[in-house]
Amino acid sequence: MITSENKSVGEIHGCIVCANLFNILAVYTPQGKLLDCTVTSPGGHTVPDKHQPLVACDSHTAGEIATAHRRWLQGFDKE
Repeated sequence: MITSENKSVGEIHGCIVCANLFNILAVYTPQGKLLDCTVTSPGGHTVPDKHQPLVACDSHTAGEIATAHRRWLQGFDKE
């Protein structure tokens, strides 16, 4: 069955710095491309990325998050 509607999905993702878990709501196109996401549990926020939903704790510095995101992207490029 082919559907033309976007799909909202509740997911659990770990902070890219420390792996603390957060609930998120992600919206995907029918082809599976991420459109947008938001953190639905307290203490975290999204980290902009075109590949998949990423989150970080509000307590981490911008430098810590940027370093962790670069490290994550390096692992993504190896696949």
